[in-house]
Amino acid sequence: MDDLSRRRMLITGGALGALGALGAASPARAKSLWTWAPSGSVAGKGAGVDPDWVWDEEADPVLAAVIERGEVAKVNEALRKWTRNDQALPAGLPADLRDFMERARRLPSWADQDKLTAAARFTTKKGIYTGALYGLGSGLMSCAIPREARAVYYSKGGADMKDRIAKTAQLGYDVGDLDAYQPSGGMIVTAVKTRLVHAAVRHLLPQSPGWSGTSGGQTIPISQADIMVTWHSLATFVMSKPIDWGVRISPSESAGYLHVWQVTAHMLGVLDEYIPASWDEANAQSRQVLDPILASTPEGRELTDVLLDLVADLDAGLTRPLINGFTRYTLGNRTGDLIGLDKEPFWQPLISAAWPLLVAFREGLIPLPLIPAGAWTVEEALRKFVLFYLSEGKGPSIEIPDANRPS
Repeated sequence: MDDLSRRRMLITGGALGALGALGAASPARAKSLWTWAPSGSVAGKGAGVDPDWVWDEEADPVLAAVIERGEVAKVNEALRKWTRNDQALPAGLPADLRDFMERARRLPSWADQDKLTAAARFTTKKGIYTGALYGLGSGLMSCAIPREARAVYYSKGGADMKDRIAKTAQLGYDVGDLDAYQPSGGMIVTAVKTRLVHAAVRHLLPQSPGWSGTSGGQTIPISQADIMVTWHSLATFVMSKPIDWGVRISPSESAGYLHVWQVTAHMLGVLDEYIPASWDEANAQSRQVLDPILASTPEGRELTDVLLDLVADLDAGLTRPLINGFTRYTLGNRTGDLIGLDKEPFWQPLISAAWPLLVAFREGLIPLPLIPAGAWTVEEALRKFVLFYLSEGKGPSIEIPDANRPS
């Protein structure tokens, strides 16, 4: 472990010791000791340090300096022009930020273009499932992840959830784009910008009395463990549900979908020793870092209400009761209770009976000629409509924050 890691562990170690056994047993802090072995990672080795005490040692000091120098507005203005993977970085960036971004935009040496192509094939065939699960599964599950809910709520984006959701949706849609990591795609841009935002939030959020008073002893937000918790609520969860529904997924497409998320974790600044090398390893890690920490918080329940209102406002026949019923179907009643979803005695049994039939019908059509391409066209149009609506016609732009949520 290097000097910066040691210093951060010293800073946070006092808080950890003060919490003691009572803090560790608190529902909002329920967490197993880190035992997942780095031999199961894409790196195949590692120090085995608990990722709860590891942040982003490359990005964090750079973004802290940008904020302290008062350069956030200038940087955001420059970065709005950077939208494609193959674009040069825009002029006007501070030298330290430019140097960092040039390193951060490089794909890992282990990125496999054949697997990324297989991920695109998976999206063309199964995009309807991933889209529904990202929005009405993972998106609402995030409200039951205490640290994520509080970080969102107390950061600047928490004051304008429509804009915040649009930017979050941008990552989910870009990772599923057919040319996500190709030169013409935009996922490298989205990942690097998101990494910058995370680093800025790490600098700003400890200054928020609201966050500090509810953080459960965490003194620096968005640790590597926190990022992997979110990763599992997306990649691992979204892969598991279609399998439960009997959706046919070929081994190459399953490996491709895993790989695009492995690359994404790396591009978000996660160390390779924490990125699972297989779905078996991903499921094992998820059982340790995600399952035990799901809990109810006032912030999570408030964010749930905002999310449900936004989805219902799309005016696509998605009423609150229907959304409640489908989300309880995907997440289960325990998580539904944690985030305050109403029980739906009409919709829940109806969806439980009808959804498997709809899946079976769709899966019967997919092998037919032109169906995957046609389905992708419709689903892509729906995705673009959602982004257009959430960004109020402007198109979402991931921006570095310069403050926390106003009190």
